[in-house]
Amino acid sequence: MFIGAGTAINVATVIIGSLIGLAAGQRLPMRTRELVTQILGLVSLVIGGLSIASGMSPAFAKEVGDNASLLVMLGALLIGGLIGSAVRLEERLDGSAAWLRSKLAQRSDENTFIEGAVTATLIFCVGPLAILGSISDGLGAGSDQLIVKAIMDGFAAIAFASSLGIGVMFSIIPLAIYQGSLTLLGFWLGDFMPLGYVDSLTATGGVILLGLGLRLAGVKRFPIGDLLPALLVAPLLTGLVAWIR
Repeated sequence: MFIGAGTAINVATVIIGSLIGLAAGQRLPMRTRELVTQILGLVSLVIGGLSIASGMSPAFAKEVGDNASLLVMLGALLIGGLIGSAVRLEERLDGSAAWLRSKLAQRSDENTFIEGAVTATLIFCVGPLAILGSISDGLGAGSDQLIVKAIMDGFAAIAFASSLGIGVMFSIIPLAIYQGSLTLLGFWLGDFMPLGYVDSLTATGGVILLGLGLRLAGVKRFPIGDLLPALLVAPLLTGLVAWIR
C-alpha cells in the first residue's frame, strides 16, 4: 500500500464506527449512554496504565539514567501543564470545538459535541501506536501498526459516538493532521527520534490518559487540554538530560 494508507484507513474506521454509534445511540436510554461513557473512562485508565508501563522502558532509562525516568516524566508534565495553563489551551480547544459545532453541527448539544470531539481526539491521538505506526508508515515499513490501531479506534468510535454524539466523528480532522504530519516526518527525516525519546512521550501520554479516564468516569474533571504540551516537552527534556549526562 501507499505511504499514508494507514492514516487513511484509520480515518475511515472512525467515520464508520461513529455512524454506527450514532445509529445505536438514538436507541439507547440516557442511563445506558452514561454507563458506556463511564466504562470508556475505566478502559482509558487501563490504556493509560499500559502506556506508562510500556514507556518506562530500558531504552528510556538508558537515555536519562536508571533512576531519572520518573523525574523526567514528572518534569515534562509540570512544564507542559504550566505552558498549557499560561496559554489557556483547554479553553482554546473548547472554543475551537464550539466554533466547529456552530459551523457543522448546529443541531447537536454543545457540551456533548465539545466533549465528544476533544475526548475522541485525545484517545485516538495519544498513544504509542499513533506515533510508532505513523513513523513506520512514513519510513515505508508498512501500515500494519496503524491498521491494528484503526480497528481498535473503529470499535472505540462506536462506543464514544453512542454516548457523546456526532462530535466524535469530527475528531478525524486532528487525527488526520496529527498522524499525517508524523508520517511525513518519518518519510522526510527517517527515524528522527531514538526509541528512548518515543518511550518518554508514551509514558507521559499514559499519565494524561489516566487523567482523561478519571474525567470520563466522573471522578474529577482534569484540564486535560492544558497537559498536552507535555507531549512535546517529554522528548525535549529527555534529550536535555541525556546531553547533560
